[in-house]
Amino acid sequence: MSSAATSAATRAATQPAAVVARPRTAALAGVPVPEPRTGEVLVRVEGCGVCGSNLPVWEGRPWFSYPLEPGAPGHEGWGVVETGDLAGTRVAFLSQHAFAAYDIARVDELVTLPSALDGMSFPGEALGCAFNVFRRSGIGAGSRVAVVGVGFLGALVVALAADAGADVTAYGRRAFALDVARTMGAREALPLEAAVAEFDVVVEAAGAQEALDVASRLVAVRGRLVVAGYHQDGPRTVDMQSWNWRGLDVVNAHERDPALYVQGMREAVAAVAAGRLDPSPLYTHVFPLERSSEALDIALARADGFMKALVLA
Repeated sequence: MSSAATSAATRAATQPAAVVARPRTAALAGVPVPEPRTGEVLVRVEGCGVCGSNLPVWEGRPWFSYPLEPGAPGHEGWGVVETGDLAGTRVAFLSQHAFAAYDIARVDELVTLPSALDGMSFPGEALGCAFNVFRRSGIGAGSRVAVVGVGFLGALVVALAADAGADVTAYGRRAFALDVARTMGAREALPLEAAVAEFDVVVEAAGAQEALDVASRLVAVRGRLVVAGYHQDGPRTVDMQSWNWRGLDVVNAHERDPALYVQGMREAVAAVAAGRLDPSPLYTHVFPLERSSEALDIALARADGFMKALVLA
């Protein structure tokens, strides 16, 4: 059978995909393999990370509708291109349906993974997010930096800040996470309740009201508060009087331009391939596709020892 015929046969077949039928409930379903349109490619998914932004829809909020589309809300996918000129190329890509065996990606929204990354799990969107947060933070050599919340994103920001020559202190609730922060380059890693110093740049990376409050208090006069956490479970309150009085710069470090997502992913690929960053110790829990509900549950629970869950197709 020719490669074109094989590709057509693949696209005519069904594939397994996780379907979130209602909050806290996901199961595999057989769905058609998606058909790429002009400017798109079909990707055979190797895996997809579970993102903190997946959790509100997993828990259930009034503004979400169920069931979700097959493969949603997986958006940290990587795999091998099956169609077009890039067929056979291993990539990380942007999408919203990567909890599945196959997914579609725009050609301009994927990043080639070099041979140095062969065999390595690579949730590119998640890694790229950390690079984008770091770029927006303005952290440089000699900066006094605090990272509040040491999950996957916080740990990566610690590593990037330390690599840039900043003096980094991490704050968190889990002893395990504080140990991770030290291994990633934090000079100090302290319990959240010990947060009393003043810093040039404070990165809030937990996505919770308490963490936002603590991070706000830690910023020195004319310092910078960088909001990197995913605050998608409801409104937040801020001490605007204190922000005004101290003259803080407040940065909402969330990008919405796909081109900037891709830029961050490229930077992440380059850093990991060159050995400047090793995220693999942060992939603490790995599940097959049929156990995607367990991956989402454990990400929600955030038990001690958890940093990042991956779902392998």
